[in-house]
Amino acid sequence: MRERGWCIRHSIFGNQIRWRIAGLLCVITTINYLDRQAFAVAAPALVAEFGIDNTGFGTITAAFLFCYGVGHLIAGPFIDRVGTRSAFKLAVIAWSIAGLLHAFGRGFFSFMFCRSLLGLSEAANFPAAVKAIAEWFPRRDRSMAVGILTVGPGLGALLAPPLLGGLILLAGWRSAFIVPALAGFVWLWIWLRFYRSPAAHPEISVEERALILADHAPQVGVSEPVAVWSGIGRLLRYRQVWGLLLSRISNDGAFYFFVSFLPLYLAQAQGFDIRQIAAFAWVPFLAADAGALAGGWLGRYLMLRGWSLDAARKSLIWGGALLVVLSLPAAKTGSPAIALALIALAMFAIQAKASSLFALPADLFPSLQVGTVWGLFGAAGSFGAALFSFAAGWVSQHYAYAPVFIAVVITQLLSAAFVSWLIPEVRVVADD
Repeated sequence: MRERGWCIRHSIFGNQIRWRIAGLLCVITTINYLDRQAFAVAAPALVAEFGIDNTGFGTITAAFLFCYGVGHLIAGPFIDRVGTRSAFKLAVIAWSIAGLLHAFGRGFFSFMFCRSLLGLSEAANFPAAVKAIAEWFPRRDRSMAVGILTVGPGLGALLAPPLLGGLILLAGWRSAFIVPALAGFVWLWIWLRFYRSPAAHPEISVEERALILADHAPQVGVSEPVAVWSGIGRLLRYRQVWGLLLSRISNDGAFYFFVSFLPLYLAQAQGFDIRQIAAFAWVPFLAADAGALAGGWLGRYLMLRGWSLDAARKSLIWGGALLVVLSLPAAKTGSPAIALALIALAMFAIQAKASSLFALPADLFPSLQVGTVWGLFGAAGSFGAALFSFAAGWVSQHYAYAPVFIAVVITQLLSAAFVSWLIPEVRVVADD
């Protein structure tokens, strides 16, 4: 039986451990997004039971994202210090407990408190995951690995309406917070049994280890994890870091608007009830997953065909930003089917763009610094998304959703422009 299990496992994953690790990172990111998406799916029930209006909902969402940003600033340097394996252990325990606490929420302030705790703890996911990718993947494979990773947000948001909506119908809104939290503990047991560094993993082949470690050899720059504040201050000397920060500030609001507000938008602007939300709200997130995989695959394909790292990354970032423009008619349409189709197009483009944008910290900095750089990068995105979410809640309550859809387009174009302006060439930054 043991031999048969080994054969089945290797027939599915091959003998390349790094792709199995990418799969594990995708799974935990999916669970991470189920945890946070539970509040959005339960929003119609929470609004009805506790009297939370759009501005209040936007404020709670903004509190989550603001704390998510603060958490990135703490998590990035912490991950570089303690390592990927231990960081994930502590983070998953913390955010699963925070998710469970939502089941005891009693109104605006208690939910804002729970969302803030969840934001602080969930912030470790992406810095730790991208650090794992920097450790385990050669540069040619990183956009594909990041593409697999960024399937997680879309997959979590895709599964949330039918899965969590079904749980709400069967067992009430509290069950939507309890089940994803328990799933986090199951994943953690698997992670602790399987994950090791490339140099120490007992199942890695000689060829794969040599491929990974050889790609790490030519890295230049600081060779030790940096102290938190002095390290951040030193990183901020680089225009490339400012390019990362400004591009991410502009980028994340659009994605989080759809993740957080789509059920409310469908209920308020298109007249959907909880059953219709459960039946149809997953569609844009299926498109998001397709975009993440397509963008990741295309980045790898272009580099294997001789494109430079710089050309491949920037072409896909601009291609995704420009494709979002085609979704603008969603701002005015009265047809639920057309609205969902155009939102799906926007989500496809945003995630195709993200597969290259999110790989940039690992492209620009040595693996020992990636956690800190990604912490800054993620914090910038979270603070930008917090402002966007608060504004989206206020604007949609007092005016309409159309201005928010226009802002989605503008911010995606700005994100691409900041990359082109402040990152002249995508290559490892030398420590001057």
